[in-house]
Amino acid sequence: MWALLVLIGAASVSAHLQDLSFDGQKVFRVIPQNDEQVEILNFLASIMEVDFWQPDSVTLVRPKMQVDFRIEAEKSFDVEDLLKESGMEYQVLIDNLQAAVDAQFDSKARTASHSYEKYNNWDTIAAWTADIAAQNPDLVSRSVIGETYEGRPMYLLKMGKSGPNKKAIFMDCGFHAREWISPAFCQWFVKEAVETYGKDTVMTTLLDKLDFYVLPVFNIDGYVYTWANDRMWRKTRSKNAGSTCIGTDLNRNFDAGWCTAGASKSPCASTYCGSAPESEKETKALADFIREHLSTIKAYLTIHSYSQLLLFPYSYTYNLPPDYQELNSIASAASKKLASLYNTRYTYGPGAETIYPAAGGSDDWAYDQGIKYSFTFELRDTGRYGFLLPESQIKPTCEETLLAVKYIANYVLEHLY
Repeated sequence: MWALLVLIGAASVSAHLQDLSFDGQKVFRVIPQNDEQVEILNFLASIMEVDFWQPDSVTLVRPKMQVDFRIEAEKSFDVEDLLKESGMEYQVLIDNLQAAVDAQFDSKARTASHSYEKYNNWDTIAAWTADIAAQNPDLVSRSVIGETYEGRPMYLLKMGKSGPNKKAIFMDCGFHAREWISPAFCQWFVKEAVETYGKDTVMTTLLDKLDFYVLPVFNIDGYVYTWANDRMWRKTRSKNAGSTCIGTDLNRNFDAGWCTAGASKSPCASTYCGSAPESEKETKALADFIREHLSTIKAYLTIHSYSQLLLFPYSYTYNLPPDYQELNSIASAASKKLASLYNTRYTYGPGAETIYPAAGGSDDWAYDQGIKYSFTFELRDTGRYGFLLPESQIKPTCEETLLAVKYIANYVLEHLY
């Protein structure tokens, strides 16, 4: 078997995705049973380009863990042979990635303009932020909290009826560029707020008594790149000194156990933590905004995909947070609310023990800043489509997630501190 590995490695002159067709690329799911099988995955990652979807780095792989990864087309048969020979349990989740990329766009909403049931590119989303604020001036305002590495304005929507001494909830979407369902949810949330205000009693109360800060896309440069160049891109687009590799993982770039567990010091890694905490302009802008509004922000919600999880601190340590009991019971109730619509099952718990350790995340950072109600959503699905969730699932995904978010927001309102 090791001979086979060496053979694969010899043939692998890193064919970067220059042409960027994903034709013939496969996504495998394996469950290594022991340390030897984990070692095989480590070796595979060392000799060829393996894009880990779940967990997001080979360093996090442990025996009995479900592992999803993408392989370039010309290596996929070799890899399949290797998995067979090693006796590792595996299945092919996506047989042809290009077909899955094309199949995302299955929305019936055939419009060139913005649609809540389609994936919208950045220009469309940016124009929408201006429109939604202009159309709902008593409920929505737009500001710019900074600019990205490539110079794009970072738009933030503030939602709520104006009133004195209001507390707030901060929500962001689009940390990782390829997680398209995430920005779709932020847009959906804003739509629901303006459309149901005055009709839905819970939403009306929430907007009367609280403000919501919504950052529709955090990693804008990366998001633009997924539309124009590489649908599977994850990080920012910043240059790294002394390396030809581009980008930092924004969710490893916060000052919370920075660059310890589950983060990489290598600029080429998909979990690269950056040169220092808040080295990225995007991270700094978000962190500065939250620090400036610490007295009012009482909850922090960050929306990712995929794997159907509702997580809370900590991810950078296995230690439980002081508010563990309360956060766990909120997550439990919110997961039940979410499942009540389409029976979508979520797993919940502290990040490190529920999935894997990951240092430098925004939820841990927010919690350590004193924002007690800090949660990370990992939206649909559990791997059938992974990052390529079809547009036909935007509406059901957003509807069910909204139930959980409203539950959490209402809980926060009733337990202000």
